[in-house]
Amino acid sequence: MDKEIEVTFGTGTNKTELAAFDAALFDAGIGNYNLIHLSSVIPTGHMPVIKKVDYNGTGEFGHKMFCVLSDRRESRAGHAAWAGLGWVTTIESPTQGLFVEHAGETEQEVIDLITKSLTGMVAYRKEAFGPIQHKVVGIACKNDPVCALVAAVYTREGWK
Repeated sequence: MDKEIEVTFGTGTNKTELAAFDAALFDAGIGNYNLIHLSSVIPTGHMPVIKKVDYNGTGEFGHKMFCVLSDRRESRAGHAAWAGLGWVTTIESPTQGLFVEHAGETEQEVIDLITKSLTGMVAYRKEAFGPIQHKVVGIACKNDPVCALVAAVYTREGWK
């Protein structure tokens, strides 16, 4: 059985764009971690699963979290922040695959970018991939800055 890569998501509002990012991380359940950004390759034997997590109260404050992250911040009233991750995995087991991260001002813009990127990326690979999947979230800016984010959590670990 493939090991899960949890695809979690959140939105946040706060007094600055950075604080809104923190609020979105907390909403996604990963607010108390030091994020280590990975590129976009899904290792053999792993499968993305959309699962909003809550690791905020685990006692792992300040631990490392290895993830692929998409975020968008917005501070202009009347505008929106949309972020998303898309992925494809191989048809054959054990699975392997690719992530892409995109952000934009509309949901459709982000979905279109995900589709274009993954379609192009699988075109020159020899593996047979299944359908494109994605998770996209957004939030409108009314007054205070906002942030939308999606994160694929590979693993968490403490410091030695």
